[in-house]
Amino acid sequence: MTATARAASFMLTLLVSVVGLFLLLPTLIVIPMSFSAAEAFVFPPPGFSLRWFENFATSAEWRGAAWNSLIVACGASLLATILGTLAALGLARRRVRGAALWQMLFLLPIIVPSIVSAVAIYRLFARFGLTGTLGGMILAHAALGLPFVIINVSAMLQKMDWRTEQAARSLGAGPVRAALTITLPAIMPGIVAGAIFAFLASWDEIVVAIFLSGVGAITLPVQMWSGIRFEINPTVAAVAVLLLLVSTSTLAGFAMFRRKEA
Repeated sequence: MTATARAASFMLTLLVSVVGLFLLLPTLIVIPMSFSAAEAFVFPPPGFSLRWFENFATSAEWRGAAWNSLIVACGASLLATILGTLAALGLARRRVRGAALWQMLFLLPIIVPSIVSAVAIYRLFARFGLTGTLGGMILAHAALGLPFVIINVSAMLQKMDWRTEQAARSLGAGPVRAALTITLPAIMPGIVAGAIFAFLASWDEIVVAIFLSGVGAITLPVQMWSGIRFEINPTVAAVAVLLLLVSTSTLAGFAMFRRKEA
């Protein structure tokens, strides 16, 4: 490698590092603030304490919101994964008329601004009495997570060798058995990736959750929003660290899964 190439590589690495630090710095500042002994958001913290994590663990409101978030995220991820996988399979096999139009419609939740989706979902769900319920929250978040499943599963289907399924069919396997034994294992990394992204999309979603939340359907992001508005203390920072821990752990687990698959 010439001196010019080494200098260019060093400058590129430096640029990427600076940009990465710029993006991560606000998140990293939250971590020491969550261990602060102060009564408000102070950086650097005057002392360190676990009182705000204890406050989260002993508060019925925070624990209830965390439980609701987990139920909603898991339910939305499961529903989005099932529907998204079926949709991707239908689009890939070209068994749906206007497949390109349907694919564009499926991707609308990540194209349309969140506030527009929230208003539309609220108007529809209010008519059927789904606002303020965990079931309504799961349905709404499943719709938001659906594009992530379709994108990841469709990417795996494009790389799949369909001749293996055709060979199974020619050897006597029915369409369901061929799909379960050949197609699903081949696209499983895409299904897992879509499920994880759908889970994370629901786990930290707040705009739609604010519109649909009620007494029995308050998620962690909504509770954090209320905590910032009405009770400013580092408990919110402690919860933010827990949210970050769940997100990074989930992505790390997926990375290990992909490495094992490779």
